[in-house]
Amino acid sequence: MTMTSDARVRRWLHVSAGAVVLAVAIGGITRLTESGLSITEWRPVSGILPPTTSAEWERVYNGYLAIPEAQTVHVGITMHQFKALFWWEWVHRILARVVGLVLAVPYLVLLAGGHIRKSLRGRLALLPVLAAAQGVLGWYMVKSGLEVRTDVSPYRLTAHLGVALIIYVVCIWTAMDLSPRRVENIPAQPSLQRGLLFGLTLTLVTVLSGGFVAGLDAGKILNSFPLMGGQVVPPGYFTDGLGWRNAFENPIAAQFHHRVLALTTATHLLVLAARARRAVVSARVQQAIRAAGLIVVVQVVLGITTLLMSVPVTIGVLHQVTALAVLTAMLVAVHRAQRVPTR
Repeated sequence: MTMTSDARVRRWLHVSAGAVVLAVAIGGITRLTESGLSITEWRPVSGILPPTTSAEWERVYNGYLAIPEAQTVHVGITMHQFKALFWWEWVHRILARVVGLVLAVPYLVLLAGGHIRKSLRGRLALLPVLAAAQGVLGWYMVKSGLEVRTDVSPYRLTAHLGVALIIYVVCIWTAMDLSPRRVENIPAQPSLQRGLLFGLTLTLVTVLSGGFVAGLDAGKILNSFPLMGGQVVPPGYFTDGLGWRNAFENPIAAQFHHRVLALTTATHLLVLAARARRAVVSARVQQAIRAAGLIVVVQVVLGITTLLMSVPVTIGVLHQVTALAVLTAMLVAVHRAQRVPTR
């Protein structure tokens, strides 16, 4: 396997990761503008084309008017207002198809050309498979809001986000595996490596908890910081009858948990950055850990701003994308701190 082949695969993975970031951003806009249920049918092929005639617009408009969201949240919605929702969801679905093609077609071409290492073929085969699964899961998510609910299921939305994260992590991690080895890399001490792995885990859990916040519109309540409703543990934290589901279906609890996780993650990453300054590791490892610490500070500021402003679309989406930046920095830090480079 030549370095040229590795470089080709690496470029494809970088493009794929970028496509996932764009899809997450557009998905965030779709969610925050409440556009996700505006297309009430799933047509993987024919759905590529939007309505082009008045009759077609009437058909999709009437389809939307029949679902609970249109009869409650958007009661009285006009055709003009409906089109604004429709176009965001249509762009989201088209972009999802593009991401699927970006993940599948180059993989098959590179595989046929013998450019993918044997040790990575199975791992990278996950990408087109997950892309297809993501499409099905996306429709499964939308379907949850078409009959009884006035919104999509927060469980399905978070699962949809989770699959996107898996795809992203596979792309970033494998691209680093294929990067040229650095002789000057000094592996981090085992304790620091464990700290980095814990930080990466915290980051992933925090991002996923944000999926429940988004799915429950929990960011639009108790918009104060640092206290919630004037208390550390907010009033209404427990809802009778929910049991363990309280953490995932009670908006107040979901926001509280996301806050606690976010602040815990930020504190841990800043402690890691301070430890890295005194650790005997390469400059590249220190740089990655410092970057994670810096980005997480920006993320906390964005999160607080998003909350205090009741989740404006622009800042809310920026908060979501910056979460991926924190995740990326942690992946780089963990990868560089490994004792034995993966190959």
